[in-house]
Amino acid sequence: MNDNLKIALIQSDLYWKNKAANMAMFEEKIWSIQEDVDLIVLPEMFTTGFSMDAVELGEPMNLQATKWMKQMAAQTKAVITGSVIIKDNGNYYNRLLWVTPEGVISQYDKRHLFGMAGEDEHFSAGKENIIVELKGWKFLPQICYDLRFPVWNRNYLVGGKPAFDVIFFIASWPAPRVNAWDVLLQARAMENVCYSFGVNRIGIDGNDVPYVGHTGAYTFKGEPICFLDDREEISIITLEKEPLLAFRKKFPALEDADKFDVKV
Repeated sequence: MNDNLKIALIQSDLYWKNKAANMAMFEEKIWSIQEDVDLIVLPEMFTTGFSMDAVELGEPMNLQATKWMKQMAAQTKAVITGSVIIKDNGNYYNRLLWVTPEGVISQYDKRHLFGMAGEDEHFSAGKENIIVELKGWKFLPQICYDLRFPVWNRNYLVGGKPAFDVIFFIASWPAPRVNAWDVLLQARAMENVCYSFGVNRIGIDGNDVPYVGHTGAYTFKGEPICFLDDREEISIITLEKEPLLAFRKKFPALEDADKFDVKV
């Protein structure tokens, strides 16, 4: 486990259902980063905006979005992550892709589909979590509405050690409910005794839904590392190993956690 990790959180507006424009825009933002980072994080459905037009916008793996992410990861020598609309075996998924500089792809399909927007009518729900590793750090990736369901993203012990060190959420979280986003991001850090961060978009989408960002990161104590309001911005955060390990040793709360299974 490396002592420190540097992560770039990119908060941005999105071009509605315009893949080429979004990828060009994010490419410019990525190349504007002036320091070496280990991980670059993009919002939910970063190529299209949060659209239910899955048939129109969905693409198979290893096509436009995936190839672009592979290219950017290889060129920056950083892991790139974000979600896109993927068609797979006749189903459509809101799929988070974790792409390494070597071109290795891990994927997480959003489990909790936002029924109030009809997401469950157009997309298939994921059935399992994944834990991905970066320089010895273990990450649990999640998407937007998953934030409201702490049982799904609860930390647990594996061989006496926490399953993950960082939980993160990529989102299109609307402005009217942004207070819940702020509070729950902080809560996920404290209850899981891990770092947490969330990347949300800004602007108004093609359905006139407003977003005000509030991309933020928190320590395992719930202390703020960064907080962005409603402007386009890239925040570079540093996660430190030693304070996390020291706190877990002093306060091993996960050892007293309830044991349970999640049925999907």
